[in-house]
Amino acid sequence: MKIRLIPTGNFMLDGGAMFGVVPKSIWQKKYPADENNMCNLSMTLMLVEEDDRKILIDTGIGRKQDEKFFGYYFLNGDETLESSLARYGMDKENITDVILTHLHFDHCGGAAEYDSEKKIFHTTFPNAVYWCSNGQWEWAMKPNPREKASYLAENIMPIKESGQLRFFDNNFNFSKNIKIRLYNGHTNALAVPYINYGNRTVVFVADLLPTSAHVPLAWVCGYDTRPLLSFEEKNSFLNEAVENNYILFFEHDLYTPCCTLQHTDKGVRIKDTGNHPDELL
Repeated sequence: MKIRLIPTGNFMLDGGAMFGVVPKSIWQKKYPADENNMCNLSMTLMLVEEDDRKILIDTGIGRKQDEKFFGYYFLNGDETLESSLARYGMDKENITDVILTHLHFDHCGGAAEYDSEKKIFHTTFPNAVYWCSNGQWEWAMKPNPREKASYLAENIMPIKESGQLRFFDNNFNFSKNIKIRLYNGHTNALAVPYINYGNRTVVFVADLLPTSAHVPLAWVCGYDTRPLLSFEEKNSFLNEAVENNYILFFEHDLYTPCCTLQHTDKGVRIKDTGNHPDELL
């Protein structure tokens, strides 16, 4: 079994939105912002090679949207989905499964793409089964006004129309080494994969914890639809992560991709950091 990290480029979001009620004078010491208060965030996916399966977790923002859309998010970085897969001798046809943590555009935008003439959308991974939680799919089909702009039909509908989409519910045993659990603070039924790897558990935390700077309990993302529930879920998860010595992988953290946690007199805090889960085994 192998874990590969698949960088797909970076994008920028407002720091105030990323850190909610935490003042900039505090959060900017943990995660930098530019002169426009924008934080640069990675969109790094995870590829799990398990037996004959190649399981991709999330798909990044993709390249379908127009220049105006991308102009809001200041895309940057040289790495793409294709170049990162090629580094391991793979391409999009090799992917057997795609786990979508949720259907916000920066997580599922790469799930579908234009055809060569840019007229028709089709799935990016023609040989893959796409997996999404029932609760998140239903939520995206009737989005609330707060999240509506994050759910784009061109990202979502080609997956359903292709016949490649499968659904799951809570505590889903995806494979012999991957279990998925659902959280509801950031969005409804956010899927978080727990991966048994080298006698440890690696957790792809997705937007449960967007970056390592979000580890302190009160640092809840302003994008979360149910911030008080996020607080409760996060408190439970952080304590569980310490007790079980989990390795956390942060999809959006440009500077600290992985860490372990420890109890301190200030609450749960980062213990060790690394660029890949292998460094923390």
